[in-house]
Amino acid sequence: MSAPSARLTTSLCRRATSAPRSVAATQLQSHGLRSLSTTPSTTSPVPFRTRTRRPSARQPCSNRTPSARPLSTTPARRFADADESFDPQTVERESDEVDVCIVGGGPAGLAAAIRLKQLANEAGNDEFRVLLLEKAGELGGHILSGAVIQPSAVNELIPDWLAEDNASRFPGATPAGGDTMRFLTKTMAIPVPTPPQMHNYGNYIVSLNEFTKWLGERAEELGVEVYPGFAASEVLYKPDGSVKGVATNDLGIARSGKPKESFERGMEFHARITLFGEGCHGSLSKQVISKFDLRRESQQQTYGLGVKEVWEVQPEKFKKGEIVHSMGYPLPYNTYGGAWMYHFGDNLVSIGLVTALDYPNPWLSPYGEFQKLKQHPLYRDTLEGGKCISYGARALIEGGFQSIPKVAFPGGALIGDSAGFVNVPKVKGTHNAMKSGMLAAESTYAALKDGDEGSVFLYSYEDALRKSSIWKELKEVRNMRPSFHTPLGIYGGMLYSGLEAFVLKGRVPWTLKHKVTDHEATKPADQCAKIEYPKPDGKITFDILTSVSRTGTNHEEDQPVHLQVKDWDKHTTETWPKFQGLENRFCPAGVYEYVDDPSKPEGVRFQINAQNCIHCKTCDIKAPNQDINWQVPQGGEGPKYYMT
Repeated sequence: MSAPSARLTTSLCRRATSAPRSVAATQLQSHGLRSLSTTPSTTSPVPFRTRTRRPSARQPCSNRTPSARPLSTTPARRFADADESFDPQTVERESDEVDVCIVGGGPAGLAAAIRLKQLANEAGNDEFRVLLLEKAGELGGHILSGAVIQPSAVNELIPDWLAEDNASRFPGATPAGGDTMRFLTKTMAIPVPTPPQMHNYGNYIVSLNEFTKWLGERAEELGVEVYPGFAASEVLYKPDGSVKGVATNDLGIARSGKPKESFERGMEFHARITLFGEGCHGSLSKQVISKFDLRRESQQQTYGLGVKEVWEVQPEKFKKGEIVHSMGYPLPYNTYGGAWMYHFGDNLVSIGLVTALDYPNPWLSPYGEFQKLKQHPLYRDTLEGGKCISYGARALIEGGFQSIPKVAFPGGALIGDSAGFVNVPKVKGTHNAMKSGMLAAESTYAALKDGDEGSVFLYSYEDALRKSSIWKELKEVRNMRPSFHTPLGIYGGMLYSGLEAFVLKGRVPWTLKHKVTDHEATKPADQCAKIEYPKPDGKITFDILTSVSRTGTNHEEDQPVHLQVKDWDKHTTETWPKFQGLENRFCPAGVYEYVDDPSKPEGVRFQINAQNCIHCKTCDIKAPNQDINWQVPQGGEGPKYYMT
């Protein structure tokens, strides 16, 4: 593969300068670059970090060799005087060709990138280019999980990741201690047997946010080209229909859809193989799943919403390594979910609640339920006197074995939660996400090493997945999650799951099905009991905007709304009378509102506060009429999570 073009190189550098001066200037100066932009944005990405590379690896933009073809970059200022009919799409996009493009800088994408470069470097193929695009402004910025990780995949990928004699070891792993499982009533915590799948001996409590940053550093050391702050917004296809690569979104578009003075056309990244590791319900992953009909032999996916906080607790209440899980209160009997509390690091506690998004009552608020959870004595006793330092929320995959789609298609593959490898009864998915990325990487390198330039189909990845530990462990627990669909709700599900966990262990001839999609499970408001949530006390419980302020979320206001609803008035007419503001309650960031407006037929006006969005994707999943389409905003925007 040839080096990046001069045009692409210039554009990458210019995007770096659009970050705030205090950050961008430092980043650029570390690479010997000077600012190329006269009108920096306050929210755009910083795509470069100081990199430690082997001498043979490719260098950041200032040191790359331009291509022989001279390409000029049209100054963004030219478009300020464009007439009203100017179409930004008439501007040619810069492009670059790589061997493998990975969309998403989570554990799956980074594991794939690391494994690819390990294989290439071992073969002496230093010119093998692996490029990773991440929409967050820095790696880990959009990552949120419990998280207790099973180390099987990272042990295989980086065997010395915890070794004392490894200067680059991961420093933030807390060995898991004792496990407890509780069934909660409003005031009691009743001990119940911990299923074998939930035993955590040999596992580690981590901040997945910090773990992801660490993986990114290891990837860069191997020569992976990592570009945080670049939001892939479009899948590109070859004439034969196979995936050609992806394009990033345009910058500097006003809310009106017209280019601003800071307009910058997106870029195309062409690859022989494109791996999609966007996490749960990624905007491009759902497109390729639809285009290639990857769910033709699987069930629909089902999801949960995890709402989480990190607390710094009083030292006398800290029990390093302790792991607590609970079910029951505050969720109603007909709603699947569970909570956790993990003690890790130095006096830090991770606490959260997962609410299955197939809940029927539109009056229910997962955020409100989480606030109620913290008032339960089991949790309040630990949190009282402490300080909440971080908040976040994210949809997560719950479908399990029967909802895994086909993962390979012409020109690319799905990895990690883009395919859905979370083991729900185990309350873990990172090890499977990383393993799937490694399997895809091995299949990819084997397919590309012969130099065939034609479209590639990763048949071997599908085969390897079915022979892997991922397939075995998900098949064993396949019936546990759907068992909660019985009329007995959580009680019937616990009884059946206990039987599966301790006796049957998946060795049954049947596979239970998920009844309906999450959005179809929602009942009309007048058929359900209204839920009133207590006013927050500001000490243990908080209002939603206070919580959002802890996410570091930032979006430029004057840009197209990335939460796409074609007709806001039609949405109100079809959704408000039946569900009475469901969106107000399912969103954990205060994005959606119905504002009183006597001039409107329904007496309310639908409003989207897109600046609050923390990229959880719940709206795209739970909207009753499936008329909210979550798309990536400008690269680098959204939450900037800390220790999540």
